[in-house]
Amino acid sequence: MIVDVCLETYRSKIVNNTPTALAFLAHPDDAEILCAGTLIRLRDLGWEVHIATVTPGDCGSATLPADEIARIRRGEAVIAAAKIGATYHCLEERDVNVVFDKSSNRKAIDLFRAVAPTLVFTHPRHDYMLDHEQVHQLSRSAAFSYPIPNASKLPLVEGSAVPWLYYCDPVEGSDPYSGELVRSTVSIDISDVIERKIEMLACHASQREWLRSHHGMDEYIESMKRHSEIRGQELGSNYAEAFVQHRGHPFPQSDILRELLGGQ
Repeated sequence: MIVDVCLETYRSKIVNNTPTALAFLAHPDDAEILCAGTLIRLRDLGWEVHIATVTPGDCGSATLPADEIARIRRGEAVIAAAKIGATYHCLEERDVNVVFDKSSNRKAIDLFRAVAPTLVFTHPRHDYMLDHEQVHQLSRSAAFSYPIPNASKLPLVEGSAVPWLYYCDPVEGSDPYSGELVRSTVSIDISDVIERKIEMLACHASQREWLRSHHGMDEYIESMKRHSEIRGQELGSNYAEAFVQHRGHPFPQSDILRELLGGQ
């Protein structure tokens, strides 16, 4: 079943067939931490940008009930996306219960069908929590499947094709099994847009207390900046975001991020 915002997006795509970036991630604030700088740079080039989460972040509070924190976090995500003229979507699965099954796969494929992404950002195969790893599978399935005519009841947007697919860093850039920094295939300089990325992340104010309570960390903005600085050092710049491109058949083999944004 397609939510109303998906149908609205689909109607828009029929009229305005522009290159489109989709950040398809697990929770509100994941995009702002992992790939918002690159989304901003694409938006500045005239791309349409969508930020989608599989859950509304309903476990993201130590004090509020699930429905209340989910309402708050949806609102924060909408405001953050609006900072760059992007559209927010949520598949309404539930935190720590994300699984790759028929229902969630159907929701993901239908969302991709409506958005018709040219380029997709998602979580890597290995990350610190299983919600992220399950979203990785959903994204790979939807990216591969959405242009197949019989894969969704929504009509195909003209020009739909298997998109470029990039995996964001795992949280803190660290492989959860080896503990080593993941080797990227491309890094994008975000030094000129870091303040705008910070503005987006700051919209997720509800997460400061949650991260302090459950993760034992504070200053989530400073944490994001520190990791961006680490990736920036690899480029000889102040701040960067790093990605691994998916090059399996039949995904595009050229590196569109490097071509458009001068990544290394």
